[in-house]
Amino acid sequence: MTVPADLLVHGGDVLTVDDAGTLVRDGAVAVRDGEILAVGPTDALRARYTAADTVDATGCLVMPGLVNTHTHLAMTLLRGRADDVTLQGFLERVIRWEGELLSPENVAAAVRVAVAESVRAGVTSALDMYWFHEAAERAAREAGWRLHTGPTFMDVPDPADGIAYEDRLEWARRDLAARPARPGTRPVLFAHSTYTLSPEQLTGIAALAGEFGALLHIHAAENAIEVATVEVAHGRRPVELLDRLGLLGPDLLIAHAVDLTGPEIAALARTGTSVAHCPVSNLKLGCGIAPVPRLLGAGVTVGLGTDGAVSSNTLDLLGAVRQAALVHKAGGDPTAVGAEQAVRMATVEGARALGLDGQLGSLEPGKRADLIVLDLGKPHLTPRHDVWSMLAYAAQASDVRDTVVDGRVLMRDRALTTLDEAAALKALSDLDTESGPAARPGVDALPGVDARSGVDARSGPGVLA
Repeated sequence: MTVPADLLVHGGDVLTVDDAGTLVRDGAVAVRDGEILAVGPTDALRARYTAADTVDATGCLVMPGLVNTHTHLAMTLLRGRADDVTLQGFLERVIRWEGELLSPENVAAAVRVAVAESVRAGVTSALDMYWFHEAAERAAREAGWRLHTGPTFMDVPDPADGIAYEDRLEWARRDLAARPARPGTRPVLFAHSTYTLSPEQLTGIAALAGEFGALLHIHAAENAIEVATVEVAHGRRPVELLDRLGLLGPDLLIAHAVDLTGPEIAALARTGTSVAHCPVSNLKLGCGIAPVPRLLGAGVTVGLGTDGAVSSNTLDLLGAVRQAALVHKAGGDPTAVGAEQAVRMATVEGARALGLDGQLGSLEPGKRADLIVLDLGKPHLTPRHDVWSMLAYAAQASDVRDTVVDGRVLMRDRALTTLDEAAALKALSDLDTESGPAARPGVDALPGVDARSGVDARSGPGVLA
């Protein structure tokens, strides 16, 4: 007697990314109610399960969907608007444009395109820090895509959504209280950084996160100027300040962590704080290279992020996998970050960084059915002596043929099934993103920063204090 299932993906090699790195040749994955029922040989699962829908993965690789641990999806609005500048110059340009362009409608339009891009790239979930998160969440939910988002805090004049900091804590509390629990997600709060929020504000946000068991996500130590800025303002480096305030811990995920000292790495490891590594945007903005081999050696959980489509220009997480596997070898050690480690950073370690490794990141019974199918019938993927090597050094986003989230096929044979891609592209193209924003001193300019270089013409570091 067979057992009913909603979906059976069969016939391909299944890379589970479990602890043992199990690869099932001619394998299958059975799914019911968005959950993985079983993983095993195709013949055995076809004999055991009768599925309402099937995906024939013959000649393909089936693997967990990719987890993007740091991005700003609606920044697709500004792709190409802040290139070849430093982080500080980038921030000044982006803040000015955001003041002109952001609205719930525009964020939703941009997120639909970002979801389409992500689904095509095999990304099945993302941690998204941005304004108007409610609009982003609705757009993602309509497409059946897994989005981790929530209220963002940044103490600057005239926030994009018009809610002053003084009112944001109560607004965020209502938002979290009204948020239904969903499998494969958790509550999230976003504190922009230690240079845009005071210590008192940071501790207040962290206390609110603790009330709801929420993940707290923050930018920290992205480049040397930021570190110097925080030192001038608070007498401590960003990670030192977070440690002093008691914010480090397993419910904190730090984006970037490029400029770290040995004691700071030890503090991250001691407290169980995770890091979202964004190698593409870090290189593009000239921030430097995060000390990922030292973080991993210390036992810090490291996931991968694309950052926004302004600072990285694409949401291609496989591209970030390759960059993460390559850039750390520049110091002369080809083993600094290996192929398998890089792939795990984009899957199960990314899920672990979100505190969701019990539900996402690998193909195991009981976990959510987020998976992708890669077409292996390509010259650049032949021959395949090592699957980890193939994924880290050769695979491309365009190799993704099918994408499944929560057991629902969002892309089948490279055609999106839950989102009208042509309409999404047209809606974003129809927005007026060409008109230059007018500078509004005190609102969207970061004082003393030259938008081309990020250099403070007055006094060097400290320009963001």
